Amino acid sequence: MTEKIEKDNILSVKAIGKSIKSSPQKTNLALNLIRGYKVDKAINNLEFSRRRISSEILKILKSAISNAENNHQLDIDKLFVKEASVGKSMVLKRFRPRARGRSGKILKPFSRIRILVEEKEIKEEKEIKEKKEENNGSKN
Repeated sequence: MTEKIEKDNILSVKAIGKSIKSSPQKTNLALNLIRGYKVDKAINNLEFSRRRISSEILKILKSAISNAENNHQLDIDKLFVKEASVGKSMVLKRFRPRARGRSGKILKPFSRIRILVEEKEIKEEKEIKEKKEENNGSKN
């Protein structure tokens, strides 16, 4: 699924992955690797991550990038991950037999991943880096 969000002449494109077989908590740990990064750095982080879910997240990120390139003619080199969020999807409920005729509940959760990519101007990046350097210099 793709959607174009336009706000103050800044274009954001999103891609959504539904019913991903992993818990939202584990998925969020992998999404922390890509939040706020440029897409090439985010792809690199996911490819070398040892988490199982990172391959699924990589597919969704690549989908968002191709949506931005093909549907909205955005420049790939200027794209960065604006938002990466995860939500709860369905939960399969199973049981495991336990001692004395009782049963233990097993929950198998699924996730719903939403990745938003946005085009960032190079001038803005330079200004942000300069502000960070000024802040680091004033702290020391």
